[in-house]
Amino acid sequence: MEILWENLLQFDWKDAVMLLIGGLLIFLAIKKEMEPTLLLPMGFGTLLVNIPGADVIAEKIVHLIGIGGENIEMVEEGGALTTLYNAGIANELFPLLLFIGIGAMIDFGPLLSNPKLMLFGAAAQFGIFFTFFMARMFFPEIDAASIAIIGAADGPTSIAVANTLGSEYVGAITVAAYSYMALVPIIQPPVIKLLTTKKERLIRMPYEQKNVSKLTRIMFPIIITVVVSAIIPQATGLIGFLMFGNLIRECGVLDSLSETAQKVLANLITIFLGISVAFNMTADKFLKPDTLLIMGLGLVAFIVDTAGGVLFAKFLNLFLKQKINPMIGAAGISAFPMSGRIVHKMGLKEDPQNFLLMHSIGVNVSGQIASVIAGGIILNFFAG
Repeated sequence: MEILWENLLQFDWKDAVMLLIGGLLIFLAIKKEMEPTLLLPMGFGTLLVNIPGADVIAEKIVHLIGIGGENIEMVEEGGALTTLYNAGIANELFPLLLFIGIGAMIDFGPLLSNPKLMLFGAAAQFGIFFTFFMARMFFPEIDAASIAIIGAADGPTSIAVANTLGSEYVGAITVAAYSYMALVPIIQPPVIKLLTTKKERLIRMPYEQKNVSKLTRIMFPIIITVVVSAIIPQATGLIGFLMFGNLIRECGVLDSLSETAQKVLANLITIFLGISVAFNMTADKFLKPDTLLIMGLGLVAFIVDTAGGVLFAKFLNLFLKQKINPMIGAAGISAFPMSGRIVHKMGLKEDPQNFLLMHSIGVNVSGQIASVIAGGIILNFFAG
């Protein structure tokens, strides 16, 4: 009873707010099905770390003997979530392992059939660098760079970059990145419609099925890894693990490993990733005015990414005889495969015979590569 009373005395309004935030994440995951594989463990983890007296991130007193024989007391963080965080998040292990699973899920066939789609993936990363300059007006350089990577629309990349740079806003950045990924179906359509005319949205893009050889599919992840790593060494881990997962898929001799990476590994790491990220979701770290500003900047990053891809497609149409439907440019963000499907559905809504899926998915997978490269560029400039 005494312990219960002590815990109640430690409980304040900030803890109550964080418990509500944790409950909101769980609600969005279950009721609205918004990124449930990550928001559910993240929400439950938020509950765990904000219960007064809970031992998941408890502090413990360590007694040491000094050189002169004197007793020294040191405070160390302990608990299950602390151990999990240090084992998988602080050293970027979980995000990198998750990239293996993501790589194993991706079919680069549509991109290899039409390599120029890679340009749209690059154009849709403009929001990252635009947001950096905006964030720099409010935050130190390192934190601004970490916040900007929300525009990659890639949760694991956001976590890896923010942790590597040592940002104090890892929790807010992670929540923003995954929340806006889940809100892509709400964020992108209004931006696309605002920037395109009905005539442009009706542009048909016939898809020619091209046979991509097995050798090409095998060599693609190897070549991308070598080239990107040589140009941007800081991206080696991110691009290497992503492409290794894809190589497992395409090599043809590791089908069981490919299936394991896509299902068992990806799901298991996502659970650990979500619940251990909650280590940064304590009231003292999360309930700051800066958190709302980060959420706002993250939204700006997603909007500018979408606009950048669409406007780039419209620019190319000034010079092309065979016009491109500008909507596919919006699929250049890394939210795979949601963004590609959204563009396809918007095309069908305008014209039931306009099938943009293969084009938009090709752009979408190029955005996956481009976001990892953008993360490497950020690290290249600021990791030192």
